[in-house]
Amino acid sequence: MRLILAEDSALLREGLVRLLAEEGHEVVAALGDAEAVPAAVAAYRPELVVLDVRMPPTHTDEGLRAAVALRAAHPALGVVVLSQYVERTSAARLLADGVERVGYLLKDRIGEVGEFLDALERVRAGGTVIDPEVVRRLFARTGRADPLARLTPRERTVLEALAQGHTNAALAERLHLSLSAVEKHLNSVFQKLGLPDSPAHNRRVLAVLRYLEG
Repeated sequence: MRLILAEDSALLREGLVRLLAEEGHEVVAALGDAEAVPAAVAAYRPELVVLDVRMPPTHTDEGLRAAVALRAAHPALGVVVLSQYVERTSAARLLADGVERVGYLLKDRIGEVGEFLDALERVRAGGTVIDPEVVRRLFARTGRADPLARLTPRERTVLEALAQGHTNAALAERLHLSLSAVEKHLNSVFQKLGLPDSPAHNRRVLAVLRYLEG
């Protein structure tokens, strides 16, 4: 794929460029700040942009704001945000305008090369990927009044995998379940979360968003 990388750590940036090149991907621009990203996207028209949340000059949310703006201006562009820590507010802001072609990953995930590259591919293909650790932290914070607390352990596992952007077939393979069992668990999850079966709503998307609202 053609992609742009925005990461202020020169060491990590160059390491990612080499990793992606070795896997056959083309990094058309590797940037050290978020301000240069919009012009690079206009010039190179990548399929995917990977940005750090915290970038110069203030190292607060420059990368996140750039990601949100890119998603609004280029709906067909895949956007993956990297964060050093679990920041629920950042994830919610990133997904506020929809959850297609978007990912929120912790930087530790880069060390799991296969998972990291697979996440990038899923986002480029139109999917949503939320880091497994983010999902686990959000589960840990749910209270008894939260609808997520009504889910069984198996339903939580299925929803956790769903939040990572997997299809039903992939869920079945990862969890060693039949496809019909996955569908049964997902339907139960949707019902317990009060998500309507409507052509106007994507229940898979809404289920993922419930994590962040919780």
